[in-house]
Amino acid sequence: MEDQIKELHEKAVEEIEACDDLETLGTIRNAYLSKKSPLMALMSRMKELSGEARAAFGKHINDAKNEIAERLEAKRKALEERKIEKQLEEETIDISLPGKEMKKGAKNPFYKIQDEIIDIFASMGYEIVEGPEVESDHYNFELMNIPHDHPARDMQDSFYIDENTLMRTHTSPVQARVMEQKKGQPIRIICPGKTYRRDDDDATHSHQFAQIEGLVVDKDINLGHLKATLELFLKKMYGEKREIRLRSSYFPFTEPSVEVDISCYECGGKGCSVCKGSGWIEILGGGMVHPNVLKMSGYDPDVYQGFAFGIGIERVAMLRYGIDDIRRFYQDDVRFLHQFKKD
Repeated sequence: MEDQIKELHEKAVEEIEACDDLETLGTIRNAYLSKKSPLMALMSRMKELSGEARAAFGKHINDAKNEIAERLEAKRKALEERKIEKQLEEETIDISLPGKEMKKGAKNPFYKIQDEIIDIFASMGYEIVEGPEVESDHYNFELMNIPHDHPARDMQDSFYIDENTLMRTHTSPVQARVMEQKKGQPIRIICPGKTYRRDDDDATHSHQFAQIEGLVVDKDINLGHLKATLELFLKKMYGEKREIRLRSSYFPFTEPSVEVDISCYECGGKGCSVCKGSGWIEILGGGMVHPNVLKMSGYDPDVYQGFAFGIGIERVAMLRYGIDDIRRFYQDDVRFLHQFKKD
């Protein structure tokens, strides 16, 4: 039987040395070390031997098994290392090759314009203040001197949540909240944010749009300050050659109220399709804060005056970039956004 052990041992060593892959090595392991292997069959015959012969035979067969197991483990490690080396060689990256160009996104022109407007007024010393989009009737209408019979209060024109709560129709409530908090202190703020009205969505209207409203309250404020402020702002937005004009208008929260036009940036005031032949483009509204608004917010209108204005961000962006449909700002069309990549 010892000759059989020697023969099996030598055969196993020979097969292990010749093995070239892990799958075959597993087959060899099963052939020589499993319970059904020839070595295990020989061990079952130990009972045929006497005491000393049995011990010697047991040691001989165990030594053979242990050496086969050690050789199998050494071969396994060698084959795994070779496999990793081959994989690394095949997957080697040539770092001298040019990399793939990463596609860069483009900022929505709406946010470009919003950030630019905010930066302009911040450079003029204005504080940026935000407020809730779900607002009370008190702040949205009452403190803005908007009477109960005003069309904006109709259910078909505003998104009411309940009788006294609605989605704000302008960012003016933020101004009212700030005036209520300051009570007699000077104010210079702009209030950017989303607003909501029951409009049918089309090329020039949206149920959701954005405004930046401005408010200045202090002693000895007059309409000239409003004109100078807006002239500075519009020249920075549309160029130093732009002129502005104020036209009389009406808003419940300002008195007097004005519509503000700029000279057409396309034709220089000569008349074209952009300005519809007038030479002027309507850009925003404003006016002197109504005495009732000041009074309701804790300011004495005989001591304090103020001016306010409202800028439609989408309108400014549409005029700046020649965009003909307000819906494009909200459709996330990469073809549209890509046009503003380098702006």
